[in-house]
Amino acid sequence: MRNEMPLTVIGNLVDDPELRFTPAGVAVARFTVASTPRVFDRETNSWRDGESTFLDCTAWRQLAENLAESASKGARLVVAGRLRTDRWETPEGERRSRMVLDVDDVGASMTFATVTISRTPRAAPPRESAPDDPWTTASTVRPDTPADAAPAANEAPF
Repeated sequence: MRNEMPLTVIGNLVDDPELRFTPAGVAVARFTVASTPRVFDRETNSWRDGESTFLDCTAWRQLAENLAESASKGARLVVAGRLRTDRWETPEGERRSRMVLDVDDVGASMTFATVTISRTPRAAPPRESAPDDPWTTASTVRPDTPADAAPAANEAPF
């Protein structure tokens, strides 16, 4: 999308991801990533932690379930998504806002850890087509055309 702001953040999970399900049964995981830069302190001639940035994140569907099963508090992650502003009004009438990352993908940072990757089995998608839908019985193989059904030389092929 043109007006979306893509963002990739490398940081640590502040807490275990919170997995919930919508009334329609769609999985959603909320979590916070803290990114802390390392800064060189010239006075002490050493490196120290800078000011941490905390970013609220939301993952949906299979990504949400995989994240909740795989990652826990303190895990170092690479999180990629689209930044958006969440706005609301308090019961007292105060306007509030916060930045939220709608997550497209999450990976484990392998700078300080090793990872074993295992694929999750995919369930067959539910059949949502109408019984009279000709595409449900479509084949990837072109049927043979009988010779008598071939168009005449002066006839359009369609």
